[in-house]
Amino acid sequence: MLQTEFEFTLPCGLVDDQGTLHRNGVMRLSTALDEMEAMRDPRVRANDAYLSILLLSRVLMRIGEIAPVDANTVECLFSADFVYLQEMFVRLNDVGSNVVETECPTCGSHFAIDLAAQTAVG
Repeated sequence: MLQTEFEFTLPCGLVDDQGTLHRNGVMRLSTALDEMEAMRDPRVRANDAYLSILLLSRVLMRIGEIAPVDANTVECLFSADFVYLQEMFVRLNDVGSNVVETECPTCGSHFAIDLAAQTAVG
């Protein structure tokens, strides 16, 4: 069965208007509709960098007790948390992953190879 939702813990956490810290949350896999709808948004047309904010607001199911997560909430994240969530988004949606697991035919040991760099990883 395909896992579509993934839990996370933010490095810093989101502080709401009442001063409550929210660190744990859930992100789901992105869909083609998420990408298309975000690209149609006039804020993205005005500023390409806004695409990341809109994509995260679509795939974040909750942060702590905050649900749904909207673009204004994503805008309030600390930079470290924003970067963490962007990296998680890329990792979960397998954007540009060139790392494959393989086995040495001689000794049978398992290792990862980055096909883009053509070097062993790990």
